[in-house]
Amino acid sequence: MIKNVLIVDDDKDLLVSLKEGLGKYNETFLVFTSDNGLDATEKLKKHTISLVVTDLKMEPMDGFSLLSHIMENYPDIPVIIITGYSTPEMERLAKKGGAVGYISKPFIIKDLAVKMMTTLRRESDGGTLHNVSSGMFLQLVEMEQKTCTIRLEDTSTGRKGVLFFKDGELYDARMNDLQGKDAAYEMFSWEQVILSIQNECQAKENKIQSDLQGLILEAMRLKDERSGAEEESPVVPESIPVVEEVKTEKPDPVSSVRSRIEKNLGARSGVEDIYLDSSWDGLISQMSRLGAFFRIGKIKSVFVDIGETRNFILKQDEETAVVAVSPRCPRDRIMQILN
Repeated sequence: MIKNVLIVDDDKDLLVSLKEGLGKYNETFLVFTSDNGLDATEKLKKHTISLVVTDLKMEPMDGFSLLSHIMENYPDIPVIIITGYSTPEMERLAKKGGAVGYISKPFIIKDLAVKMMTTLRRESDGGTLHNVSSGMFLQLVEMEQKTCTIRLEDTSTGRKGVLFFKDGELYDARMNDLQGKDAAYEMFSWEQVILSIQNECQAKENKIQSDLQGLILEAMRLKDERSGAEEESPVVPESIPVVEEVKTEKPDPVSSVRSRIEKNLGARSGVEDIYLDSSWDGLISQMSRLGAFFRIGKIKSVFVDIGETRNFILKQDEETAVVAVSPRCPRDRIMQILN
C-alpha cells in the first residue's frame, strides 16, 4: 500500500527540492506539500495522510500549533519535526509535544527519506493483506479482541480510510473529512480492500458506541439503497401497447407474519411494526453468502441491531418482510417462529 506523506514548510524552494528529491521513492510513498500550517490542516481533511514532516517557524499557523492539532484530531499520524536548532532541549520539546523525531537543517534528502520510511514501516507492523473482504476480517478482529489500527484501501477506487480498535471494539473511524459512524459505513461497503495493520491504537475515546456486526449490516443496507436509487426505471416506447399482467391473488405476507407471531406470543411479542421493504434484499443476499462461506446453511431470517431504540428482524420469502421490534423482544423465539 503506497502511503501519503505531507511535508510542511514556508520555504517554497525547499518544498520543490524535497518533492523532486523524494520522487524516487514514489513506490513507497507519495509527497504532498503545504507552505503553512492552515493549508496543512485542509490537506489532512482531504487526503489520508500517513506521516507529517513539518518545520516549526511558519505563519499564520506554526509547527507547534500544527503538531498540537494533529495530536488532538489525528493521533495515529506520526510527526517528524524539521528544525534549525539541533539541541537536546529541542528533541525533548519535540517528543513532549508528540513528535516521533526530528531532523535538523541542513540535511541530506536521503537521510530524511530513511527516517520517513522507518517511521512508515510501523504502520504495518502487524502485516498487510491484499484483496480481502473487510467485513469478514473485521469480525475476526472483534472475535480475537485485538487492539490495533487498521488502514484500508478500496482496490476498485483507491479510496483510503482508518479504523481504530481496542480489545476488539471499534472506537473510531476516519476517511478524509468523514469521521465516526459515517466513515465506518463508507469503508464497510467496500468489497475488496488492502488492509494494513498496526499493533497499537492511539484513539482514547469510544466515538462509535455500536456493535460491529450491526455497523457492517447497516453499511450493506445503505449501499444497496444507494444502488437502487441509481438504477433508472425502464422506459416503455409509446408505440408498444402495455399489456397489464393478470395476477392471481396471493396471501398477504405481512398478515401471514403477524398472524404467526401473535398466535405464538400474543401481545407480549415486542413487535412494533411489520412491513415489506425491498431495500433490505441486498443485505439478505450478503448474509446468505456469509452463510455459504461459513457452511452454516441457508439464512432464513436475520436480526439487525443498529444500536437504536428499535431493532429489526428480516424474513425473506418472495419478498422481504421487516419486523420492527423493541430491544427487549424475545428475538430468538420470533426468529424460530418465522423459520
